[in-house]
Amino acid sequence: MNKKLKRYAAMPIIGPLVNIAIKVMINREGTRIAKHFSEFLLPQVAYRKDTVSAVYRIRHQVYCEELEFEAPRDDAKESDEFDKYSRYCLMQHRSSKDYAGTVRVVAPQEEDELLPIEKYCAHAFEGADLKPSDFARKDICEISRLAVPAQFRRRNTDRFKGAATGAINETSYSAEELRCFPFLAIGLYLAAGSLAIHSEHKHAFVMMEPRLARSMAFIGVKFRQLGPAIEYHGKRAPYYINAEMLHRSLPDGFKKLYAVIDKHIEKDGREARLSVKLDSDDVDARQVRLFK
Repeated sequence: MNKKLKRYAAMPIIGPLVNIAIKVMINREGTRIAKHFSEFLLPQVAYRKDTVSAVYRIRHQVYCEELEFEAPRDDAKESDEFDKYSRYCLMQHRSSKDYAGTVRVVAPQEEDELLPIEKYCAHAFEGADLKPSDFARKDICEISRLAVPAQFRRRNTDRFKGAATGAINETSYSAEELRCFPFLAIGLYLAAGSLAIHSEHKHAFVMMEPRLARSMAFIGVKFRQLGPAIEYHGKRAPYYINAEMLHRSLPDGFKKLYAVIDKHIEKDGREARLSVKLDSDDVDARQVRLFK
């Protein structure tokens, strides 16, 4: 939505009419994207050794090499202490088989297992009326480490610091693919939400830039801000969402997109649990515990 449209939407007289028009536009956009999304992009749960390695390689490319938030690793794979109890989603570009993005769901299993937001950003919750420690460990999760590789974006470092989820490399893909790619970040958040819901995590937290939260709210993914923005790889604030909030706020068009993504995530989750049950050798060792 451009700045002029935002300004009109805030006006007292024409604002309500503009907002109705915006909702119609969002529904149409969501319906169109849902139609083409699965044609070009395949949401996956990464639980096998090869796909988990792909997650770590994408994160190294974005967080270590491009953004330099983390020190480079000798094996070119970025992981941390929270990956011991994290599940992952990948978005695969169907025609090239390249991975177009990843996100993780940190899911504590024991009382001494913290969320990253608790370890590094606890001060952001000062005075908040809702925080992770209010709930049982098994009921909470954090959505983090969202990363989109550079080939799915224009190379313009200043625009992507802190997010790596900006404009698209327009020279390599078809017109319909380009219409889907700006929704990669949204698709990854919806995939993470689906994975969290199927894993029975009732409360999700995330540290994100307020402007990204505003963009997500515009298409109907409305996070609740819990505290002020603090300096953490740029200005970021703590946010909260649960399943009821997600389903209530999504416009019908984007509910169709969620349904497309959810179908794949639910199927992969079943396959992961079956693979663990059958003691399959290709399951990543850390994922065995999470999909029992």
